[in-house]
Amino acid sequence: MCNLYSLTSNQEAMRHLFAIQSDRTGNLASMPGIFPDREAPIVHVVGGKRTLSMYRWGMPSSQKALYDAATKRAEKLKAKGKDVDFDQLLRMEPDKGTTNIRNTKSKHWTRWLGPEHRCLVPMTSFSEHNKAAGGDIWFAFDEERPLTCFAGIKVEDWTSVRKIKTGEETMNLYGFLTTDPNDVVRPIHPKAMPVILKTEEERDTWLRAEWSEAKDLQRPLPDGDLIIVAKGQKGDSA
Repeated sequence: MCNLYSLTSNQEAMRHLFAIQSDRTGNLASMPGIFPDREAPIVHVVGGKRTLSMYRWGMPSSQKALYDAATKRAEKLKAKGKDVDFDQLLRMEPDKGTTNIRNTKSKHWTRWLGPEHRCLVPMTSFSEHNKAAGGDIWFAFDEERPLTCFAGIKVEDWTSVRKIKTGEETMNLYGFLTTDPNDVVRPIHPKAMPVILKTEEERDTWLRAEWSEAKDLQRPLPDGDLIIVAKGQKGDSA
């Protein structure tokens, strides 16, 4: 599961590569370490224009996941002799967000697979953690960490609880797809790798095509397209 990536290219490079027509992000600083539940840039289509906006990383978790978590919390409270209003407990159950989406056949995700919910997630490298291999292992196209993007999905104006102390919040959220790892990623993370869109044709298809066509993009990169560029650090400062 990819829960750390970097975006160290400048804003003008993003505007050029992704053909941005509207930029809502202000002045973006380099982001050598992007973690879950943080804001980061996405590219989406607004009124027919490719738009760069800041969204929060972590799509809504499934109702089942939240129900199961609330049930466990209720059981602990009852064991302490406390009264439990389960409906209220469920409503306020913290949802840290789902960063990576793999099972696109799940009913939870199918509602957000149309073009209106798709986005590009700019990045220059991503990390998978493997303690035995040296900690955070960073992957990129080459040592220069050229700009590219993940295949993302998004949702606007979603109200949920991230933390009990902050209560309900209404947020714009994103996540990105994963798929089987290629031979470069598999020794470090055998379960999955992010879906990366390398060409403008792929990016255009992802943003505009129906799912019957876009779903074919959920596949690993060829083995020769990635290398390991760093080990051990929490942020990629290249």
